[in-house]
Amino acid sequence: MRLWPASLFGRTAAILGLAFLVFQITALALVAVTILKPMALRSADDLAGLMVLSVQTWVELPPETRPYFERELAVHHHLLIKRVDAPLAARADSFLNSSYIEQSLSRRTGQDIVLKAGENGWVWAEMRMGGHLIRIGFERDRYGVQSPLAAVGLVSLGALLTWLTALVMVRRISRTLVRLGSAAGEVGQGQMPQPLPESGATELVSLTRAFNRMANEVQALLANRTTLLAGISHDLRTPIARMRLALAMLPQDADARLIGQIEHDLEEMNRLIGSFLELSRGLQAEPVQMLDLNVLLDELAEDARRGGGVVEWKAQNACMAAVGPNSLRRVVSNLIENALRYGNRQPITLECLCTPGVAKIRIMDRGPGIPPDQIEAVFRPFYRLETSRNKATGGSGLGLSIAQQLAQANHWQVLLLLRTGGGLSAEVHIPIIPSVIEKA
Repeated sequence: MRLWPASLFGRTAAILGLAFLVFQITALALVAVTILKPMALRSADDLAGLMVLSVQTWVELPPETRPYFERELAVHHHLLIKRVDAPLAARADSFLNSSYIEQSLSRRTGQDIVLKAGENGWVWAEMRMGGHLIRIGFERDRYGVQSPLAAVGLVSLGALLTWLTALVMVRRISRTLVRLGSAAGEVGQGQMPQPLPESGATELVSLTRAFNRMANEVQALLANRTTLLAGISHDLRTPIARMRLALAMLPQDADARLIGQIEHDLEEMNRLIGSFLELSRGLQAEPVQMLDLNVLLDELAEDARRGGGVVEWKAQNACMAAVGPNSLRRVVSNLIENALRYGNRQPITLECLCTPGVAKIRIMDRGPGIPPDQIEAVFRPFYRLETSRNKATGGSGLGLSIAQQLAQANHWQVLLLLRTGGGLSAEVHIPIIPSVIEKA
């Protein structure tokens, strides 16, 4: 379980929460030390002084005037006093300044005074004075410190409201960043996202406006690149066709070896042009349909065998996924072609692993593999490794680039992983949406 959140909003909320918690603890400590404790000590000492003075006065008064004094004490000071024969047994429950009252009474009388519990919320103190056991009491609720606690509550409420306000503001900013991140991902896949709303703070408006402008410019660049590649490829095929026609019209006594080399070069040029055209028009997502991936792999394995490749493949249970069939066929066929070309002429193995969340197609070879520091680089157009995958082995350097761009356009993932024992495992991860399968 991850304790520290990963998102900007979660981290900001956690940091603000910890800061306000430290603030609250510090504020409560300061209030307790500078306000609550001094007030509790003063209140306890004043009450103890009044109680001791009342007992002393009661003892010194003539018996016939004591009832008047008792009534006066109850009306004006809310204290009850009386002489008793035996002490109470039950000790009073502790409250905010009960220990301070006991300490002050004990100090003033020189006796060990303990507050006792009475009925209806009354608290009693018993002391011996003038040969009498005098019991004097007060209502417990009258000596609770309420004002400082109310101040603490007000500070807490203010801190809570400040924290919530900060979270609302951060949430608005994080939502904008999440939308920007999602839209940036679509731009990276060659798609045009919906224009983001240019609203909010000035900085966010400037950022959003700049992103919308950048997305439009990227789309324009992609469109220009596609048009340029398609135009160049199309225009090159005209002189190639003329060269083929010229070769066909050469005299029969022409050098057959030279003609064969020229025809091979023309065929290589035509294949490169086909790759350029495929790269230029392969960036758009294809409409999806339900497809059994095992059926597709059956067809591709059979095509590879007809071309002379040795492919180990055995269909498993049906694995249904909503995919663009032509795009997936091109991605997997490119990976199979690479595995056959660079697999040291050893058999390659196909696998289809179907799980509730994702389908994984694996194409595994026993070739030299790819150095880990160059796995990302081989997805760049025209990139070649200098050793195992050089020009002598053939290929235009576009196969992996086309496979990755097609996969990104269709929200798939292409991974190249080193195999234990040598070789490479090329994987295509395809998300499986249960609701789409159920509807089909």
